[in-house]
Amino acid sequence: MEAPQDVRGCCAAVYASDWVRLLLGDSFHPGGTRLTEHLGRLLGLDARSRVLDVATGRGTSALHLARTFGCEVLGIDLAATSVEAAREAARTAGLDGRVRFEVGDAETLEVDGGFDAAICECAFCTFPDKAAAAAAMARAVRPGGRIGLGDLVRNGPLPVELEGLLAWVACVADALPLEGYRCHLEEAGFSVETVEDHRAVLAEMVGDIRTRLTAAELMARLRRVALPGADFARARAMARAAMDAVREGTLSYALLIGSRR
Repeated sequence: MEAPQDVRGCCAAVYASDWVRLLLGDSFHPGGTRLTEHLGRLLGLDARSRVLDVATGRGTSALHLARTFGCEVLGIDLAATSVEAAREAARTAGLDGRVRFEVGDAETLEVDGGFDAAICECAFCTFPDKAAAAAAMARAVRPGGRIGLGDLVRNGPLPVELEGLLAWVACVADALPLEGYRCHLEEAGFSVETVEDHRAVLAEMVGDIRTRLTAAELMARLRRVALPGADFARARAMARAAMDAVREGTLSYALLIGSRR
């Protein structure tokens, strides 16, 4: 098994790849920008808000929040290639004056403590040191500021198909029970006020991935797309196992909203 730091770096690299974009589209979490916008409303964002987006990827959520609420957003991601893609997307959208992107480590954030809100979507469960990541987000948010966490919830043992490095990349292998996320946030200094179950969007996302896998495999066979290293058989088995886990209630997706004490 890879060391935690190797796993984290691998996750960041894979999420920056064309392979993951082909399977997940532009938004790498269940519910897409629709659920991101709902998260922004739960946080009470407006044009006066300063928002920190942790593990921002290519900046889809950060740009959507800025466009929807008029807020200022700083997106942080470990992958330099993702950050550069996010910067280019901000320039293209004309939002580079309101949205910035920087390379950074979620566990050792070096930002000021004046943010009104921090969000982290479907990434917290991939952080090896979750306590450090929660504490870093708490330092970044002003007293009375808000935290919005969206992540996979694990309600029991997972099948063997959902173990190993590929499962880490898919945000499955180290998903926590709901109480685990709550404990990390509360120990970091947040009071969790709202918890919402969004299992339906997870089922929708897994279904979309299975459809895109079929299309991607066909295109690869026809040599219309190059996906070196893509293990379609393993990805299909993992997607089937994930769908079964969602149907059985072993896997779900939740939003947690809290305030910094």
